[in-house]
Amino acid sequence: MTDRRETWYDARTGACVVVADATSAAKALARGHLCGPTSAYFLAKAVACVAALGAETSEGDEVVSAQMKCDGPLGGFNVECTAAGGLRGYTERKILDDFDGMGRPDERKAVGASRLQVTRSVPGRIVSQSVAASFDDYLQTSLQRKAAIAAEASVDDGGDVLLARAVLFEAMPDSALAKGGGPLPEFPANLAVSSRALMVKLGLANAELKSSVPLAFACRCSPERASAMVAALPEDERRAMPPVADVTCHMCGRTYSVCVR
Repeated sequence: MTDRRETWYDARTGACVVVADATSAAKALARGHLCGPTSAYFLAKAVACVAALGAETSEGDEVVSAQMKCDGPLGGFNVECTAAGGLRGYTERKILDDFDGMGRPDERKAVGASRLQVTRSVPGRIVSQSVAASFDDYLQTSLQRKAAIAAEASVDDGGDVLLARAVLFEAMPDSALAKGGGPLPEFPANLAVSSRALMVKLGLANAELKSSVPLAFACRCSPERASAMVAALPEDERRAMPPVADVTCHMCGRTYSVCVR
C-alpha cells in the first residue's frame, strides 16, 4: 500500500484503525527540501501521522495541520493534510551534522522537549485547536479519547525516504474496550506489513475495510502566488531586489523565479 489511507472497523470489539502510508509524499518533500537523513526521518513520521489524523476531516476544504516546536537540534516541524488527501510540510532544520550518517537517530537527543499544536481549519475559520506534548497526548488528553498512534519511517544514508507509515487505533466510545478501562493493544514492532496483517496482529482478524482514500504530495503554492507575494512587498524592498528573484515555498521546497521589475 503506497500513498493511501485506509479506515478499518471491527464490530466485535468496537475498534477503529486508520492505516496511512505516505511514503511517496514524504519522499517528494524530503527531496524538495534537500533534507539530510535525520530531517527526512522525522518529516516522514510527521507526514504519516498527520495523514492518519486527516481521516477525521468532515468538510471538503478542511485542513489538519500539526506544528511541533522543540528545543533539540531538529527545531520542530510543520505538516498538513487536506480533506482531499494532499500532504505537505517541512522540518525547521534540514541538515543535522551530529546525527546524519549515524544510522537511526536518537529521537530524545534530536527532539528534546517539545510542544505540539494540532489545528483543524477551513478558509477563514479554525474548527478546533489543541496543544499537546505528542500525538498520543493530543488524542488522549486534548480530545479525551481512548486512542493511540504509532509511526514508522525508514530513510537511506542519502536522505531518501523508503517508508512513512502511521497506524491510529481507537476504541470507540460505546465499545466494551472503552468502557472497561483495559489497555489498548500494543502496536506490532514492524508496521511495514499489509493492512490485513496489521489487523491480525492487533487482534482484529474480523475487521472490515470501511474506506480507502488516496494520499499524495500536494502544495497550494504556484508561480502566480509567488508573483503576488513579491508584488505585495513595499516598493523600497522591491527596488532592493534583483530584477529576477527566486522565491522558495517553505512548505514544499519548490522555488519560483519571479520578475520583480
